[in-house]
Amino acid sequence: MGFIDRVTTNVRLMLQRPPRQQYAALCYRVRKKQANRLEVLLLTSRDTGRWVIPKGWPMEGKKAHAVAEREAYEEAGVKGKVCKEPLGHFHYGKTLSSGIKVPVIVQVHALEVEDMLKSFPEKGSRRLEWVSCEEAARRVKEPELKMLITRFGDSMAAVETPAAAPVGKSAEA
Repeated sequence: MGFIDRVTTNVRLMLQRPPRQQYAALCYRVRKKQANRLEVLLLTSRDTGRWVIPKGWPMEGKKAHAVAEREAYEEAGVKGKVCKEPLGHFHYGKTLSSGIKVPVIVQVHALEVEDMLKSFPEKGSRRLEWVSCEEAARRVKEPELKMLITRFGDSMAAVETPAAAPVGKSAEA
């Protein structure tokens, strides 16, 4: 990258609005009957149909991990143990209903799924699929989310007791 390109990029970044914040849940389960196979839950976005993880905007009076847990319930109908400590974050461009595209930073929390509900707020508006971390990383569009999912899979493979929470303490909403 040449000098002019770097200056142009830096000026563009300085003039951009700061990213908006969202919170997400990386929902996972360990299939004990399938040799402790780790799977993560992907769902399709309602607008474009691309593969994503449950995420949403901050909610007044709720901590980040509680918002992630709530979004997992609303969008995918899952309940479980969410980790207070984030796994990491990723960036993406969100197109608002007004048509304006805004930068968003998404803080991701692991959620060990204990129950899948038959009825939940966004049932029928998304497709849900359990896949390996490798497959999930292939399907999602955002490069940082791909890396986060891959790192999560690697860290879980390294844990002797796969059902243990990978990072931080589990929290009850």
